[in-house]
Amino acid sequence: MAIASSLKGEKEKHHIAVIGDASIASGMAFEALNHAGVSDTNLLIILNDNAIGIDPSVGALKEYLTKVKTDKSLAKNNIIRALNFDYSGPIDGHDLNGLLKELNRLKNKKGPKFLHVITTKGKGLLKAEQDQVKYHAPGKFDAKTGELAPKSNEILPPKYQDVFGETIVELARNNHKIIGITPAMITGSSLKMMMEEFPERTFDVGIAEQHAVTLAAGMATQGMIPFCNIYSTFMQRAYDQVIHDVALQNLPVVFCLDRAGLVGEDGATHHGVFDIAYMRAIPNMIVCAPRNEIELRNILYTAQLGLQNPIAIRYPRGRGVLVDWKKPFETIKIGTGVCLQEGENIAVLSLGTISKNVTEAIKDLPEIAHFDLRFAKPLDEKLLHQIFNDFEKIITVEDGVQKAGFGTAILEFAASHNYKNTIKIIGINDNFIEHGTIEELQKINGIDSSSIQQLLLNY
Repeated sequence: MAIASSLKGEKEKHHIAVIGDASIASGMAFEALNHAGVSDTNLLIILNDNAIGIDPSVGALKEYLTKVKTDKSLAKNNIIRALNFDYSGPIDGHDLNGLLKELNRLKNKKGPKFLHVITTKGKGLLKAEQDQVKYHAPGKFDAKTGELAPKSNEILPPKYQDVFGETIVELARNNHKIIGITPAMITGSSLKMMMEEFPERTFDVGIAEQHAVTLAAGMATQGMIPFCNIYSTFMQRAYDQVIHDVALQNLPVVFCLDRAGLVGEDGATHHGVFDIAYMRAIPNMIVCAPRNEIELRNILYTAQLGLQNPIAIRYPRGRGVLVDWKKPFETIKIGTGVCLQEGENIAVLSLGTISKNVTEAIKDLPEIAHFDLRFAKPLDEKLLHQIFNDFEKIITVEDGVQKAGFGTAILEFAASHNYKNTIKIIGINDNFIEHGTIEELQKINGIDSSSIQQLLLNY
């Protein structure tokens, strides 16, 4: 934007970018700093330095910024100045008068500028200042006291992230080759459980998904078993590394894609609806979506036994469906599906936890067959041949995009084997999904249980 303004001759126009200390360590930020430093644009970068993203910031740059706050010699001769920025600060971001005074001064300076601002996350609410991780996304709380809304004493199924967290710790106790890696999602992914018990084998690399993937690739070349846990929507940032550093070399990295599917109140940027489509396009990649906590637990167990290929395991945000989920481990045969309900004429093929909606939709429709394919790649071709021979009508259900997703894989199978069955795909519509509850968004996309039931009755 600043370069465009310069090209248009708008010499007095200023552009301001605000970035956090956790984000400035990411690769794209460094690339932009490197470019901006040799430009002559009126660009002001404001660093909001509070030493925390969701979890506390990590890395050498974070330690450097911490030193800058107290060492005036570093402030005068620092890494930002070396990149040709006019550096000022650090200043107190909560001193509004001082902040405005400095911003007014910088308005009259030309070229790339950098203002280092020190803030406290949660400032103004004591509880949030004291526990910044918990209050990043606390849910409902008393605005005056900061007290969180009381939790129900009801015994609920676990969150899928906790199934992952508890299971990987259990596995790591017996398998010393297991490594945990996450890009700044140590609490959100529940990899913090492994960090607490096995800190030497757990790595939070900061907001650096590309590095997380290639770090996992390097670990795999040395015989380790890396579990690289990245939110589905953020894995998109590392797509090149997944292809070139992992899949091309056929390295058995275990990608755990948390927050897959619709995420509800996290909003438009966080929906993990593209991973089935973008992962299944990659040669050598296994793509698995367990339907419940036991299946997730068992595929994690299977993956650490030793695979010949990389695998992407996707699971959603929020709670599962089973209270009693800690069963003895069982091996899952890669590329196999299961029949959940026998029937005739119509077969519903689901992938992942969306099977719950299908089960609810057909509870009063015993004539409808339901199959959980479990894998989008490789497909269970033996089971599919059976289904296509036994059923005239087939419906596929997924909580990923319809275009190029699981349903498309079934269409490709049908085309390659000259099947003429009627096939209908339901999944996420071909548009970006906005903010809303998961229930609302499922209904909008026709993958809630009532919509599925109505479709079956009219099919």
